[in-house]
Amino acid sequence: MGKIVFAAFSPHPPIILPSVGSEEDRTQVKNTIENLELLGKKLKEKNPDSIIISAPHPDWGFNVPLFFLAKDFRGEIEQHLIGLESPKFYFEEGKKIYKSKIQNPNDKSNLKSKIAVIASGDLSHCLKEEGPYGFHPDGPKFDKDLIEALKKKDIEKILKLDDLYPEAGECGLRSFCFLLGILEASGANWQPEILSYEGPFGVGYLVVNFKL
Repeated sequence: MGKIVFAAFSPHPPIILPSVGSEEDRTQVKNTIENLELLGKKLKEKNPDSIIISAPHPDWGFNVPLFFLAKDFRGEIEQHLIGLESPKFYFEEGKKIYKSKIQNPNDKSNLKSKIAVIASGDLSHCLKEEGPYGFHPDGPKFDKDLIEALKKKDIEKILKLDDLYPEAGECGLRSFCFLLGILEASGANWQPEILSYEGPFGVGYLVVNFKL
């Protein structure tokens, strides 16, 4: 039976990569980069046996090699695609994964004793006129309410954000809800630590570490 030892929300803008973003671009998201590096150090310290990653894009935007992901007992990587079902659906899926894969001692996958869970995704893409989807007032409202609800551990509010702000243009909510479902099912007394939030390019980048 496994135990969650690390959990985090991570944005995934390609522009933070040295091979994609210019030095000027990367300077504008300095807080995001520094806090992702901090998360990397925390992850290394926990030294997990397995890592579960949830992401809203099946191919993550480009051909990411999957060899670093833990393989199951068949020697294969198990994938669960994130679709357009409700955030509540993915919250419940997270609970199911915990009970069937992590908590279940009879499961034959290689989710061993120490497990890290990372939810990849960005917040609103509608924060600025020059952003990818232009500006919509739902964008900044969505980001603000998500962060405030997370601080209060108000999961019911988080699950309703998609209905409250349908034009926010976010991509990470379902991925985040999947992780929250895992944490909820684990019974851990988790506390969110908001490391940084910024959106200089019209997209909200939120970095969160969960204290377990």
